[in-house]
Amino acid sequence: MHTIQPARMKPGVTLDAESASDSTSQNEAGRKIRGKALIFWDPKTPGKKLDAIDTDQITPAKDCVSESLDALDEKWKVGSFRYLMPDFRKRVHSGQTFVIAGERFAIGSSREMSPAGLKAVAEEVGLEMVILCSHNMGDIFRRNAFNLGLHVAQCPEASEDAAEGDEFEFDTDTRQIHNVTQGKTYDALPLTDKEDEIRKSGGIFAVGRREFHEATRRTPSIEWADDATLRTMTTTEQIIWAHRFDKDAKVAPGETLRVFADLLPSSDGTAPFAIHTFNQITGGNKIFPRQAAVANDHFVFTGLKSDDLQTQIGREFAKAQSLEKPYYANPGDGIFHFYFPEQGLIMPGQFVPGADSHSRAYGAYGAVGIGVGSTTLGFGWSNGYIYFTMAKPRRVTFGGELQPWVTGKDIVLELLRHWGAAQSQGMSIEFVDAERQLPMAYRNTICNMMAEAESQNGIFAPDDTTYEWYEKKGMADLPYPRIAPGADAKYAIDETLDLGTIVPMIAKPFSPGNAFPATEVAKEKLEFDKAFIGSCTNGSYEDLLSAALVIKAARAAGYTEAKREFVIFPGSGGVKAQIQQPDARLDGESIADVLTSIGGSIRDSWCGPCFGQGPDALEAGQRAITTFNRNWQNRMGLGGEGYLASPAVVAASALIGYMAPPSELELEWDAETYAI
Repeated sequence: MHTIQPARMKPGVTLDAESASDSTSQNEAGRKIRGKALIFWDPKTPGKKLDAIDTDQITPAKDCVSESLDALDEKWKVGSFRYLMPDFRKRVHSGQTFVIAGERFAIGSSREMSPAGLKAVAEEVGLEMVILCSHNMGDIFRRNAFNLGLHVAQCPEASEDAAEGDEFEFDTDTRQIHNVTQGKTYDALPLTDKEDEIRKSGGIFAVGRREFHEATRRTPSIEWADDATLRTMTTTEQIIWAHRFDKDAKVAPGETLRVFADLLPSSDGTAPFAIHTFNQITGGNKIFPRQAAVANDHFVFTGLKSDDLQTQIGREFAKAQSLEKPYYANPGDGIFHFYFPEQGLIMPGQFVPGADSHSRAYGAYGAVGIGVGSTTLGFGWSNGYIYFTMAKPRRVTFGGELQPWVTGKDIVLELLRHWGAAQSQGMSIEFVDAERQLPMAYRNTICNMMAEAESQNGIFAPDDTTYEWYEKKGMADLPYPRIAPGADAKYAIDETLDLGTIVPMIAKPFSPGNAFPATEVAKEKLEFDKAFIGSCTNGSYEDLLSAALVIKAARAAGYTEAKREFVIFPGSGGVKAQIQQPDARLDGESIADVLTSIGGSIRDSWCGPCFGQGPDALEAGQRAITTFNRNWQNRMGLGGEGYLASPAVVAASALIGYMAPPSELELEWDAETYAI
């Protein structure tokens, strides 16, 4: 069983021979950066800055590739805003180095290629870039920017006042913003002391080197609070409290502290930059990477030489560092949000920073899962902990009775619709399944899509449902004590979502929160080109079983062939093997038999189609209904449109030829027949 471990030295290396760095460089003191405004305007609202620019738009997936550690950022620079602003690089080189946008800049994927590429675009001509946006910013991008030394400033007034041609000045010491043209001065939203220290110290490489010696000597110590203290804390706060590196560190919203990590997983897409960071901090030959895990799930089945070169970086690293299964997953073994839990590497009470935004999925298992960038991951591989800033807590209690055909996907789409443009406000979300109606597959989907909710994390406190899941997998003896939110815990927002009001949903482009009742969408008779089931959001055995149950019943009603291309992506190789076995609920057929009986094709387990890679990516003008987690513009393929729904709704839609719930097939709900 996986447990947190101290640093392991390489053969022949002794810690006593290493010297701690005493670098305290404050290289940001007193400098002023000048440049002109480069403004992203909202094409639908004249005079308004563009909101919700996601990292897919900053660095399209095709440009997230590195062919070697010596040329990490070449494609990242070329691809910066490739489609949103094709002349971006030229404009930056002309001196437009103050990138100005509206709210929620750089939401979405953890891809550190985005801040690294933006910074490099300016630096290649001897300039420096400043990102200026409104109040909210993607938390992973923000953290990545500090790590890399990319200047970011959040100031609604400065962003709103900015006009074309304005000249700006940014004071790197005070972080004040001066609009020289308009003669106005603004204060950026303040940083925590530790964030400012990282920024002024020259970034995460310098901080990592300075702390490496102490961190390597220190044996991780997980110490749970006494009952009186536990009573005052949320589940997330309890886990962070126990995992503190500095045992006197305050655990409260806005505090930045060092936190031991139980596992530090990455994909083939994020591993190269993490490897580079690890090498920069440790020298690459002193210790084995701490709590490291790598899954090949993003660029593995594209058939492109450049992608093969990228995955080769991870393969060579795994070999050199003695990373083996289950800590190293080969292509097809699984998407890491499914693979690592099923391998017993994710457990209740853990703190798991993963180099993928959907690492929030680990909250389904009673762990604190957060998305981080590659440099944070590489720092963790080096020192065993990461820097973590606590967010405000928010509680969502699921009450009422679960309705027919409603799954975790419908619940989270309704929640995103309900929250609207503000989404979770970057908070740490505690979910309460008041009547224990939500199986692990539903919880996985809900927590996974807290990435789309822009939350720090989402977590179900481990309960009987959680522990029964582990017992069925033969993992009853778990390392951490059973925890639950304290009776006196305080939440910035405390709300209830009535499951009795939720119906099957379909999210239209270009937002998961743009969701509508599936029965209403069915009236539009929206046709599509492809139907996709699976991915890290809905690729479990139970997810695929729910689709198979709909298809089995529909066949008896005369629906025997998918009207559109129908493709299935199991969450892991284990799930793919499992669905080949007979299932009593399908009268002895296997899930695979049922899915393929109507023309479905079962692919290897990987992430490609979800972010527009490989042969199943959408082409311009194509439309798909999917169980994926994002349907942003160009996400599933340049010029394609993605709609989001549950496996049951996607299966029904594939059979009927337009987007619709199972009721459109005249299937009547029966819990004994269809419930998971």
